[in-house]
Amino acid sequence: MLYYVDFDCAFGPVAALSDGKSVVGLWLAGQRSFGAELLSRAEAGEGLPIFDRVRDWVGRYCGGERPSCRELPLAPRGSEFRRTVWELLCEIPYGETVTYGQIARAVGEITHKPRMSAQAVGGAVGHNPISVIIPCHRVVGAGGNLTGYGGGLELKCRLLAHEGVDMSKFYLPKCNENT
Repeated sequence: MLYYVDFDCAFGPVAALSDGKSVVGLWLAGQRSFGAELLSRAEAGEGLPIFDRVRDWVGRYCGGERPSCRELPLAPRGSEFRRTVWELLCEIPYGETVTYGQIARAVGEITHKPRMSAQAVGGAVGHNPISVIIPCHRVVGAGGNLTGYGGGLELKCRLLAHEGVDMSKFYLPKCNENT
């Protein structure tokens, strides 16, 4: 059985999903990989202790504290490859960034593969079902390119700036006027 709650935070409306014990999903409004299908099968979960913990975690994060993703029981659903990438995301310290290439090299070491595609890692990062708590917003493109974030680049910039990241070293990708 899955349960959900909706609540607001400083970054907008939040939808959280749980199996009753662990966090299965957390999405900010407008995220591309929003868990609509899972949420449609879930029952209202007001009063479940896990959601009190999630609200507390998000509130502390929005208030400028640095809660660890390890404080919450997390159970994101995905392939072994994706879960490996998401586990590595949890190791990125608050206020710091890493590149897709760095994550790819780390996955290669874990899986004993000499080469790992940064694009494949990007796909796993982009399908992170537990936004903010599993900090996919801390992954950037090579050379400071702020490419890719399911909630949009404006939200990614807001989250990074909130964490005190020096945004002057990053740039937004150029948009093609014909698209």
